[in-house]
This record gives sequence, C-alpha cells and structure tokens, in this order.
Amino acid sequence: MTGTPLPSALEVRELLEGLLGREVEVVTGGPMVDPGSEDGALVAEFVSDQMQLNALVVMDVPLAARAGASIALMPSHASENAVGAGELTDVLLENAGEILNVMASLFNAEGAPHLRLSSVHPPKSALPNDVASWVLAYVPRLDLECDVSGYGPGTLSVLVINS
Repeated sequence: MTGTPLPSALEVRELLEGLLGREVEVVTGGPMVDPGSEDGALVAEFVSDQMQLNALVVMDVPLAARAGASIALMPSHASENAVGAGELTDVLLENAGEILNVMASLFNAEGAPHLRLSSVHPPKSALPNDVASWVLAYVPRLDLECDVSGYGPGTLSVLVINS
C-alpha cells in the first residue's frame, strides 16, 4: 500500500470546475493559508478508515465564500458581503463544506488509504492541537491562488500529513 498522494494543481482545478460548473484559474506558489489570520480560514480534516489524520485542506474566507456562492448559483454580491464582513453565512459555510467533502476524492488513489472528510472547522474557531500544529507545517503541500470565474479570487492549501 502506498501513502496518500498529494493532488496536482490540475486535479484541484478540474475538480473545482466540475463542481462549480465554471472556469477556475489556479496558480501554484500561493501563500500558505493561515487560519490564525484576521479573517481566519476554513479547515477540513481528512481521516483514514482507522481515524488517522492524513490530510488537510485550508480555504481562506474569500475562496470559501465565493466557491460556496458559486456552487449554489447565488449572485456574486452574496459572497462579496461575506468577504467584506470577513465571515461566512451559514449557507456559504454549508456549501463550502460540501465542496470540501467532494475534495476527499483527490486523495483516494488505488493502493492508498481511503480518506474521508472528518470535520470542518469554521473560520476563527479554535483548532484541535493535532490539527493546528500541521496547517503551516512544511509537509507535502500545494498552496494555490484560485480565481472562480464571475466570483473572484481566494487561496487554498492542500496538505498531506501521512504520506
């Protein structure tokens, strides 16, 4: 059995475009998404069948709001209100959580441990210690700048903890 694979930027882009039904520009080399920043970030934990933390996806508030609005075909101003306030509405948080749930498929390759979404931590919430210590770690990671066509930009970090 091999370890959990780090998805490519192309795989992330194709998944987002398929989910959102619109073009998503993805550029590698973006900043690490920091949940400790002023607006915080959405942090998703992905665990194996043995409940071992294997991967994280960290999405800043602008991307969570814009992707969350896009998947529900909400007008872009709904996401801009959330971006301006630095907070996600319950609907945008739920929609972003659905996107993160589907992102588990990025980690599930033949011979690798099966991963599933375990929990999603809203922006500005306290992270469990075992999660907080990894979000800015130098592990196999992909830091992306994403731009959802018609909605706008945001950043996303994908981390593999147990490869």
